[in-house]
Amino acid sequence: MSGVTDLPFRRLAHDLGAGLVVTEMVASEHLVRDRHGARGRAQGADLKPFVVQLAGCEARWMAEGARVAQGLGADIIDINMGCPAREVTGKLAGSALMRDLDHAVSLIEAVVSAATVPVTLKMRLGWDDASRNAADLARRAEAAGVALITVHGRTRCQHFKGAADWAFVRHVTQAVHIPVAINGDIVDVAGARTALAASGARAVMVGRGAYGAPWLPARIAAALASGRDPGPPALTRQRDIALRHVEAMLDHDGPVHGLHTARKHIGWYLASSGRPAATVKSWRRRLCTSEDAREVRAGLANFYDEALEAAA
Repeated sequence: MSGVTDLPFRRLAHDLGAGLVVTEMVASEHLVRDRHGARGRAQGADLKPFVVQLAGCEARWMAEGARVAQGLGADIIDINMGCPAREVTGKLAGSALMRDLDHAVSLIEAVVSAATVPVTLKMRLGWDDASRNAADLARRAEAAGVALITVHGRTRCQHFKGAADWAFVRHVTQAVHIPVAINGDIVDVAGARTALAASGARAVMVGRGAYGAPWLPARIAAALASGRDPGPPALTRQRDIALRHVEAMLDHDGPVHGLHTARKHIGWYLASSGRPAATVKSWRRRLCTSEDAREVRAGLANFYDEALEAAA
């Protein structure tokens, strides 16, 4: 979720009722050295609990990164051993750590020793289908002091192709006593229920399913608690949420960078509206190429006004 779960997105999802939101992946060495905007990504101490996700491949930087994150107000430190991106695995971080569990555990131990707050872990099923070692890593992580584990139901080599194997995650839930969250392909209430039943997990983590739908985690939580799916927000509410999000990105990143950052989110909001694909494409072309923030805001409002008229 790098480049997506910045502070405006997390604050919005949190305010809409998400139980827990996590920062973008933050490189531990960059956080310690205050480089490449790392500390800017580790913002959000007002969002309780405040979770900072650390990545890295050296124990000393992971430990120091945990200390710095705590100094910034982190209530939980989440270790990333799930990212499949080549620029991350090429540095032997993210899901590449599942190829060397001894080294992976040394990083976990370093963070747990340095932290005075709970430490959680995000992983995949393994590096590839021949080495689905998530249960082994989970057992060792629990022994090292990890408080919760999230498993994405794919291997690294799958990236995001194919379907998440929720049933395989049951090997993890049966291997440990700590809570396990299931992740991957959870894009609606039905998927959340099926994933929980298949995996035996105690929670779901929503990733790409929240693109253009920051209300989805709260919607799933409400459905699981009550047994009734409240459905998506009304189009008027979706309009207000989308406009609020764009405004927050402009405030956070400035009128130029903020507008460019907003484009992918605008495209996702348009797609989530349920309008025909051709209509969405036309509006996306218009709104995601404009350099005028006022024009974009007005156009986005007009898009939803048209949607309301079409639905009437």
